[in-house]
Amino acid sequence: MLDKIKEIYQEIDQYNVTSKEQLEQFRMRYISRKGVVTELFEGLKSIPTEDRRAVGQELNGLKNLAQARFDEFNAHVEEQASTNSAPPVDLTLPTVPNLTGNQHPLVLVRQQIIQIFERIGFNVVDGPEIETDWYNFGALNFPVNHPARDMQDTFFVEKSSSDSSADVLLRTHTSNVQTRLMERQRNAAPGTFQPIRSIMPGRVYRNETISARAHCMFHQVEGIYIDRNVGFKDLKDTLYHFVKEMFEPGTQIRFRPSYFPFTEPSAEIDISCQICGGKGCNICKQSGWVEIAGSGMVDPQVLINCGIDPEEYTGFAFGMGIERITQLKFVVNDLRLYTENDVRFLRQFEGV
Repeated sequence: MLDKIKEIYQEIDQYNVTSKEQLEQFRMRYISRKGVVTELFEGLKSIPTEDRRAVGQELNGLKNLAQARFDEFNAHVEEQASTNSAPPVDLTLPTVPNLTGNQHPLVLVRQQIIQIFERIGFNVVDGPEIETDWYNFGALNFPVNHPARDMQDTFFVEKSSSDSSADVLLRTHTSNVQTRLMERQRNAAPGTFQPIRSIMPGRVYRNETISARAHCMFHQVEGIYIDRNVGFKDLKDTLYHFVKEMFEPGTQIRFRPSYFPFTEPSAEIDISCQICGGKGCNICKQSGWVEIAGSGMVDPQVLINCGIDPEEYTGFAFGMGIERITQLKFVVNDLRLYTENDVRFLRQFEGV
């Protein structure tokens, strides 16, 4: 047994490893469960008792030597592999340009809209995207049987069959922030009301089939101004200013009578088409005009619903789609491009 141990000692000392294949061969022969060292340990049973202690010590030394040599070979092979894998550096090659990203077109337009309204005294307010029926519909004068309250138009998180006020849904417009803001301002100081001049940008959701002209998720910015003696002229002046700041010089604007449950009187705002200059094209359906927003004076019942005295306070509200404004500014004719993250599309807005 001792002669066999010395023979294995010599083999390990003389063994040389230069590759992973040779390293694996070394492991299998000397330190695996079926290796020669393990076989020698199993043969220890046949050694006389008086010699077993000495032979066992020699075997432990052999085992430690085999493990140490394996660790040494393994480190050498890994170092050699890392050295060989590193490609040579060609110092004559030109440097790689430091490519930076750019903001999404919707973000660019959203920021510009906010800046325009902030310069005339509006502040930015945010609110929840998961909302109750009351703040999204009820407080805004939507009748119980209004089509917007159907599941074909609205994403409901929880739908109550008996009590519509208990419904929970994904907001269909950012007007829910207006109702919450009016309620909060009324309760800020008992017996007083702080005037409101705010805009509410954010995501909204509607149960629409995704196409070039419609999407189930899009962005809106709505505004509201409530104070004493606020009139329709204040609404017109505000939106005239916005159009002149946002679009090209010479852009025309017109107000068309309309109907919304939460404003009376109501008007839709059109501007001369930015694509064809008002001459008529597919975007404006050959009319020369494109609708950009809805607006009107806040209905007195909405003020009452939010705890504001309509005999003392009046106000106006408006809302517009950020995608539509972006479409007119950058001639984007497919809404799906905004959410597909196509780098070729996004790179068109570098430096804007």
